[in-house]
Amino acid sequence: MMTKSAFAVPTFIKWAGGKTQLLEQFSELYPEDFNNYHEAFLGSGAVFFQIKQLFKPTRSFLSDTNEELIRTFVSVRDYPEELIELLIEHKEKDNNREYFNEQRERFNIMRHGLEKSSIFIYLNKTCFNGLYRVNADGKFNVPFGKYKNPAIVNEEKIRKASAFLQGANLYATSFTSILQRARKNDFVYFDPPYFPLNKTANFTGYQKDGFFEKEQRHLAEVFEALDKRGVKVMLSNSDMPLIKELYDDFDIVNVRARRAINCIGTKRGKINEIVVRNY
Repeated sequence: MMTKSAFAVPTFIKWAGGKTQLLEQFSELYPEDFNNYHEAFLGSGAVFFQIKQLFKPTRSFLSDTNEELIRTFVSVRDYPEELIELLIEHKEKDNNREYFNEQRERFNIMRHGLEKSSIFIYLNKTCFNGLYRVNADGKFNVPFGKYKNPAIVNEEKIRKASAFLQGANLYATSFTSILQRARKNDFVYFDPPYFPLNKTANFTGYQKDGFFEKEQRHLAEVFEALDKRGVKVMLSNSDMPLIKELYDDFDIVNVRARRAINCIGTKRGKINEIVVRNY
């Protein structure tokens, strides 16, 4: 097992519910050995970057329903230097609302490509709380974040992330597609949008279709199907009765996490989250 200093991971974007802060706790919860690694709900990729260093899996299969997120990971994997150059251009601009709104509009109308990936990262670093939220038309609509000196480009992280992503398979698809790929003795990690702690804490709308109780129950069915197949599965979620009920046949442990998103700063203390495992 690696030392604490090795838990630094090259996450090049911010992400609501990102797992960087939990990696030290997670390092004690992974299976001791496995073949291939699969992850749905990729987000910032923090868990993958740690898994890659700790276990060097034979193959990695990473997915998320957010197509722009996956395209950006592909850009980092395949074109890190070109992406860095584009991000430097954004960094050299004045960080103000006018430029932000201009880039957000461009992002919502332009075709896919390396330039759009650079705007994705720029918006992620400069929008409010690093959120990714879309409206009913699928248009990114998070407002300007008013940061004094946002870290728009971190060349070292992008290069390291690119190195770790070499050979990784990236898919813009639903979590159910893991059933097509995972085999006995593979390891799957799920980090879905959490079941909300209350009616005002629902951040599942980062994709326009949402992720609600129906989807949570479907995910639990996929978890069980993988378990029957002999796949090692780990899942993160909120410490809520419904989630505990869905996974009551499996091992459930608590981890402590800082509340990452709350409009009231004094309510950003640590809370319990749960990790479910079948091994």
